[in-house]
Amino acid sequence: MGLEENLKSLNINEEENNNPNAKDDEAEELEEGEIAGEEDDAASLKKGAVEQTHPLEHSWTFWFDNPQAKSKQSTWGSSMRPIYTFSTIEQFWSLYNNIHHPSKLAVGADFHCFKHKIEPKWEDPICANGGKWTMTFQKGKSDTSWLYTLLALIGEQFEYGDEICGAVVSVRGKQERIALWTKNAANETAQTSIGKQWKELLDYNETIGFIFHDDAKKLDRGAKNRYTV
Repeated sequence: MGLEENLKSLNINEEENNNPNAKDDEAEELEEGEIAGEEDDAASLKKGAVEQTHPLEHSWTFWFDNPQAKSKQSTWGSSMRPIYTFSTIEQFWSLYNNIHHPSKLAVGADFHCFKHKIEPKWEDPICANGGKWTMTFQKGKSDTSWLYTLLALIGEQFEYGDEICGAVVSVRGKQERIALWTKNAANETAQTSIGKQWKELLDYNETIGFIFHDDAKKLDRGAKNRYTV
């Protein structure tokens, strides 16, 4: 399924999530046709209609690194906290519609969305041998790209989806960055494919680079791109 079709599907479910009366109307129709003495069955059907959900292939967890909790003395990542884990389209939209988007986050904030049970840290065993692709945006201009990145992740839009760990949007003084974390940095074929697909999905025209986590740990800001697309 292409991103546009996926967006239509997810947007339809966003409308359902924001309009519970639509599902109540369906439930009322069930009640109108019920047979006397089958109230329990009708109630069960009504409950099923109201609670119908659309499960995702993977569960995902939002993490937030609060800039107010950070300090130069603290260990990197020590101020990072899991916010909520979701596993259905409805849960995603409920969360997304009630959280700050990148343009509203404080400078220094990092907001992550990672597959459940994968922590957005170099030390996580699944991330340890991986790396990341990074896109940069003008201040306040990453909201739409962040949403499309999230939809691509949870909608399983990548050919090498098993390689994906998650994504993070980082708000800084003069720009915002979105990074896509992957598992096996040495797999050039997979990483290049992910980078190209990500650019196409977001219609991003600038060149992006892939940095190995190992290089970033050793060289910090001196780490160089191993791949570019």
